[in-house]
Amino acid sequence: MPARVVVGVQWGDEGKGKIIDILASRADVVVRSQGGNNAGHTVENGGEVYKLQLIPSGILYPDTLCLLGSGVVINPKGILGEIDGLEARGVSCKNLRIDPRAHVIMPWHLEIDGLSEKMRGKGEIGTTKKGIGPCYMDKAERSGLRIYDLIHPDLFAQKARAAGELKNRLITGYYGGQPLDLDAVIAEYTVYGKRLAQYAADVSVLAYRAIRENKEVLFEGAQGTLLDIDYGTYPFVTSSHPVSGGVCVGSGVGPTLIDEVVGAAKAYTTRVGAGPFPTELLDETGDEIRNRGHEFGTVTGRPRRCGWFDAVIMRHSVRINGLTALAINKIDTLSGMGPLKVCTAYRKSDGTILRDFPATIEELAECSPVYEELDGFDGDLSGCRSFDELPESCKKYIAELERLCECPITMVGVGPSREQNLERI
Repeated sequence: MPARVVVGVQWGDEGKGKIIDILASRADVVVRSQGGNNAGHTVENGGEVYKLQLIPSGILYPDTLCLLGSGVVINPKGILGEIDGLEARGVSCKNLRIDPRAHVIMPWHLEIDGLSEKMRGKGEIGTTKKGIGPCYMDKAERSGLRIYDLIHPDLFAQKARAAGELKNRLITGYYGGQPLDLDAVIAEYTVYGKRLAQYAADVSVLAYRAIRENKEVLFEGAQGTLLDIDYGTYPFVTSSHPVSGGVCVGSGVGPTLIDEVVGAAKAYTTRVGAGPFPTELLDETGDEIRNRGHEFGTVTGRPRRCGWFDAVIMRHSVRINGLTALAINKIDTLSGMGPLKVCTAYRKSDGTILRDFPATIEELAECSPVYEELDGFDGDLSGCRSFDELPESCKKYIAELERLCECPITMVGVGPSREQNLERI
């Protein structure tokens, strides 16, 4: 059985949740390896909609072990709220495990996230203000608190007070904010630690054993390739590695243990927040795509910027992630929109043509899209239940994307439910 990775290959929001849910239904273990509750997966299962943030999509299957690796940053209040919400809907979380090495998002991380964005003014990055970046900063600085600390009350009280005193000086002295009540923080988070202690386990060991025992293991990506801190549109990126290589570090398994890497993408492109976006449509077509595709953030509700499909981005993602397959979602959104455009290359301001994605946003900001126009397709695709049922013009669109992306397309989505995912064998 394979160890399979699913990653987003645009700027996030590619419909990974549905792909992951489909594959999670066949998996014995589902692993999340990076990010925090700034990510959101919307999953339709059994006629119900679940909006998951931290907890892996496999939680909807009682026999599937769900793991949060050391690369994930955990907001204790957030994950406990998610657990309580799921259990109130009859979904058990007894199969959840959290690596004790995972770092904890503390109230000062949330405070600093908001204050630093405010200080940047017009130069803000556009974070979700969930404390993700400041938590990863402390991790890299080697001053963070981890799940192991949180579930040991005496150790936690000692470390949290020392860290909190330094953060209060930063909050008041540099940002001009109000200090946090550390006694109240320690008391509140000690309660969280007692509740979370039952979930602590070495994720690296559990994932490795599952692979060695020939079980099906799914590594669930969050965010997208263009939000990777190294290979995304820096600085408008997340603070971790949502690419396939981040799975190995964040879950504690070696690269030779991974068999397949599936990239989730939309049949068009979207982005949330600031930064260059070559194919963005600031017109009625962009508005139509947004409204047809319900392009509003799962976590924030923010409207997404929309544009045509960008094959330059996709080739970048194929290379960075080592993709073995692509899953193209929301093809139904484009039905009836007339001729469709696909970006095949970029033209810089000096006329230079680029086929490869630029390394910096300064160079990307100079780029305009070079388009290929394709025939559109009509009709309601939502009822299609096999690839052969799609209109011929739609199949041609998919075939052209496959050629331009240099990667096989093995799944095509014609709606939000798992029944509306067409698999090509």
